[in-house]
Amino acid sequence: MLTHIRPVAALAGALVLAASLTACGGSSVASDEKVVTVYSADGLKGEAGDGWYDKVFADFEKQTGIKVEYVEGGSGEMVQRALREKSNTQADVLVTLPPFIQQAGSKGLLQAYAPQGSDRVDGADKAPDGTWTSIVNNYFGFIHNKKELPTAPKSWEELLDARYKDRLQYSTPGVAGDGTAVLIKAMHDFGGREPAMEYLKKLQANNVGPSSSTSKLAPKVDKGELLVANGDVQMNFAQSKSMPNLGIWFPAKGDGKPTTFALPYAAGLVNKAPHAENGRKLLDFLLSEGAQREVSAVGGGFPARKDVKPTDANALALGKLLEGVEVFEPDWADIDENLTAYVDAWKSATGS
Repeated sequence: MLTHIRPVAALAGALVLAASLTACGGSSVASDEKVVTVYSADGLKGEAGDGWYDKVFADFEKQTGIKVEYVEGGSGEMVQRALREKSNTQADVLVTLPPFIQQAGSKGLLQAYAPQGSDRVDGADKAPDGTWTSIVNNYFGFIHNKKELPTAPKSWEELLDARYKDRLQYSTPGVAGDGTAVLIKAMHDFGGREPAMEYLKKLQANNVGPSSSTSKLAPKVDKGELLVANGDVQMNFAQSKSMPNLGIWFPAKGDGKPTTFALPYAAGLVNKAPHAENGRKLLDFLLSEGAQREVSAVGGGFPARKDVKPTDANALALGKLLEGVEVFEPDWADIDENLTAYVDAWKSATGS
């Protein structure tokens, strides 16, 4: 049985700018009142325009007349961009994975706002000071090529086998939310920073190298260029609809139980947002019952609202996927405080 522990809190990708932002350097956004700019971790927008963001943004624009300008990248990348723009804020809404949503809050990038429906979100899934709220729940995971590797590996240790040399890759910790999650899970499973870094140093012999984009690893796995990569359940489940060779799995330590942890997309209203009222309306819409019911059916994720319990085929398949997987809760306060030290330790261990 799945031991369900509610998450405390936000993947990586190449920067994607809406055409109008690219052409005008963002200046047109500030002059157009019927717009809201979203900086987001990747995973919720579909490869073919069929993701949860695609659906809810279109519905939001139709209902309100407010156009969503969308900028996508790794969780850390989005926070750093917002931080650079702090004196000339461009984004209205920021969506990232943990621990980067906590980082955004601690750096003063977010302002308090409790979206309509946030009272139906578990207390552990939103900031005590009201600066962010989870909008889509999710879990960390790995993927494998089902055609070339029909049976998923069971343990971290299996990945050290020579068969995975140059056929394994994970996104960059400190840049990508999912890449950072590799560190978090390894430290949990191996019992601390030192044994985790010792393992990741060995794994580096098989690792293709750094990647700022987790979402771009899935096509490589689907094509067989890679046998194994990291990811997360929502993104990879959604990608598997057009990438039939993707299989989701969760590594265990030795012969222990497979483990994972909650890795939700958390959203906050940006401090000094140029279109704050539009940002509030979008956050309300993302947490509306209608949008939340489509999280699984359209987006392949888990609703953030605890009163929304979908029974669609995707929801049932997602529940089955997590059966027998132990869900642990990271110490996000420790990770937020020591993230730089953990990433530096990883760089030192792997020579990255």
